[in-house]
Amino acid sequence: MATMLLLPFRTLIPSSSSSSNFRPAPLRCSNDRQALFNRIAPVYDNLNDLLSLGQHRIWKRMTVTGLDFSKEQLLVASSKQHSKNCFSNIEWIEGDALDLPFSNGSFDAITMGYGLRNVVDRPKAMQEILRVLKAGSRVAILDFNKSEELLTSTIMEWMIDNVVVPVASAYGLSEDYKYLKTSIRGFLTGKELEKLALEVGFSSARHYELSGGLMGCLVAMR
Repeated sequence: MATMLLLPFRTLIPSSSSSSNFRPAPLRCSNDRQALFNRIAPVYDNLNDLLSLGQHRIWKRMTVTGLDFSKEQLLVASSKQHSKNCFSNIEWIEGDALDLPFSNGSFDAITMGYGLRNVVDRPKAMQEILRVLKAGSRVAILDFNKSEELLTSTIMEWMIDNVVVPVASAYGLSEDYKYLKTSIRGFLTGKELEKLALEVGFSSARHYELSGGLMGCLVAMR
């Protein structure tokens, strides 16, 4: 059976395990980011429905085991497990993307959604992904694209100010989502992401711009 590791900033991880319990583990991560995701946990799925047009639910059906550094996110996910058939095979694990609780070469594929931008040590996160991947396997990392085109970056910031933050404000979370512009400005460009992947040991890396350059996906092979 193929095993796939899915790492959103909150991290979902599929493996061959069929259990569905919540297992705490020691964490090493940014306290402010962890607090943010704990705080928005009750409405996070609703916001994702609106902002991803429901696509995040399709992505989650691909998992088997789920790992996240936010305890509140895990509690919300676990509470929905018995009412959602597509979640019945998931084990929820509290853990850290910088210290994945898996042995070397555990996964046939890894995906990370809107997570690498938020970790406090990107090279370390990439090294951990490389470590738990099987030889010849790939990782796909989806996130906002830090475009080098002025028009694209201007459109991105306009959308955050006029779409994302107003939607979040309906849930009383406008201040929590205003960090997006700063985090994207501090993120890596596509070329820089490719360079990082190669530097930590991936054999190949290519970054694809999506949705008119607003989003990007790094695909790298071990």
